[in-house]
Amino acid sequence: MDLTDEQNTIINSTGNIKINAVAGSGKTTTIIEYARTRLKASSILYLAFNRSVRLEATKKFFDKGLHHVKVETAHSLAYRYTVFKHGYTIHSQNYTTNEIVQMLDLPSVEGRLTEYVLANHINRFFSYFCNSDKETIQELNYLDTISDSKAQYFVSKYYEYIESKTQALYSKMNSGTIEISHDFYLKKFQLLSPHLNYDYILFDEGQDASPAMLDVFFKQQSVKVIVGDTHQQIYGWRYAVNSLEKSDFKTYNLSTSFRFSQDIANLAMEIIKWKRHIQEEAVDIPITGKGTVQGVKSKAVLARTNLGLLLKATKYVMEKETLSQIYFEGNINSYTYASDGTSLYDVLNLYSDRKRLIKDNLIKKMKSIEELEEYIEKTEDIQLGMMVEIVKNYGDEIPGIIKILKEKHINSDEKEKAEIIFSTVHRCKGLEYDAIQIVNDFITEKDLIQRKDKSPDTNKLNEEINLLYVAVTRTKNILYIPQMLMPEHSPLSQQIYITNKSSQAALEETETESVIAPSLQKKKASEKNKAWTETLDRQLIGLYKEGMKTDELAQRFSRTQGAIRARLKKLLMSAVRKV
Repeated sequence: MDLTDEQNTIINSTGNIKINAVAGSGKTTTIIEYARTRLKASSILYLAFNRSVRLEATKKFFDKGLHHVKVETAHSLAYRYTVFKHGYTIHSQNYTTNEIVQMLDLPSVEGRLTEYVLANHINRFFSYFCNSDKETIQELNYLDTISDSKAQYFVSKYYEYIESKTQALYSKMNSGTIEISHDFYLKKFQLLSPHLNYDYILFDEGQDASPAMLDVFFKQQSVKVIVGDTHQQIYGWRYAVNSLEKSDFKTYNLSTSFRFSQDIANLAMEIIKWKRHIQEEAVDIPITGKGTVQGVKSKAVLARTNLGLLLKATKYVMEKETLSQIYFEGNINSYTYASDGTSLYDVLNLYSDRKRLIKDNLIKKMKSIEELEEYIEKTEDIQLGMMVEIVKNYGDEIPGIIKILKEKHINSDEKEKAEIIFSTVHRCKGLEYDAIQIVNDFITEKDLIQRKDKSPDTNKLNEEINLLYVAVTRTKNILYIPQMLMPEHSPLSQQIYITNKSSQAALEETETESVIAPSLQKKKASEKNKAWTETLDRQLIGLYKEGMKTDELAQRFSRTQGAIRARLKKLLMSAVRKV
């Protein structure tokens, strides 16, 4: 195996180290070789980021005959140390807002639904504490996590009550009175100050470590290795921290990517330079792209949000009738439910005034969609906010859209058969595809500058840049990217293609070019010359009968108003003749 000088230097290092590894730089290969050269060590613990990475890493170490390496996630490790020992029972999913209301007997202290607003903040404060390295809830200031002014006002007014009920929730789990959450047993593990009996501990994806697990890691006597990429930190909303910045270990770099070409590497570096707008220190990093073009087998569409992804997936299945097999990373059902179990259909039924069909207790109590939006403002519930946006844009078309998506969706064990894979950046973390198309719902450089002037929260802006960086570096070969997301000085190439040059916002996006075009040199056919199909005709007539105006139909179908009127005339005349 030919290793780079950087890799050899890491493998031959001694003592505690941290490795800043750019996307596709062979960090797993490096770690495997690091472990292989330490066969005399009695044991090595490798901490993977999630279950899928754990399974993949276990297989790789096993295939190399490295049986002295134990692969765990933070939660799998904590589970064995705490759950069995204390006889806890785990709640299958996160506790819903309604469950918190009932469990803690929360009152409606100020008008309608305030018990649910309180429950939402109690749940979030609980998660904040469990992921922190603090020993008591009182050591944290929950207000530090809130940016919306209405939410800040509400929490400030009821802070002592929220704090006391957060403590009560933790105490109920600790005593075994109620089932525990996954966040709880990780926190319990940290507070027990466990001793991990390994000679080496290798901590992967260190840029997104929870402070709780990081505290456990730093307290071990083992030789410690942190691996990560400062610019791939995208889990700040889960209270993650960048362990590479928290440690004083000797720093090593892996700056050569074997995934993509220098063209993609140059684009990635230009995106990272956007950080100059929000921080003073230098942010330039060298990335050498040594990936070679291998053809296109796996194709993916990547979005910043569930909303952006569902909109793009809808365009594909509606306008590309030959598309028969698709796959959503993490399963399609996870895109139609919020983390607390709220269904997209419940939000739709509230919006359409079909309250008798609503199943979720929280949504059922809402008088209107406007009241739900007021709740969202007071809680900063991002997932619910995205659901409202989807419902407002697609309304009663949603059930039909989801039905079509599910009919075309294949099982995870057949993923390689998918013609197109759809994913958000968070769900495809650590994965790669031959060709990807970026949805236009990421931050632009212009938006970044404007938001910096309005908000001092540089951490969130930094993470927005990281999300785009992670997205573009998932490709091994071809990248389709919206014009608005392209850095000013990044030229096109044989690997980088511009899409939807006229788009002004994610929800206005009309570009439908697929990453599966048979020839990369073939120009996109003009939308106005695209042939009408039976599916498009049915959609056109249906929307027209619902009262949609000509200009709105023109925007929806990416046609001129004249073309819309002509098609409607032809279809309506045909219907008359049939009668």
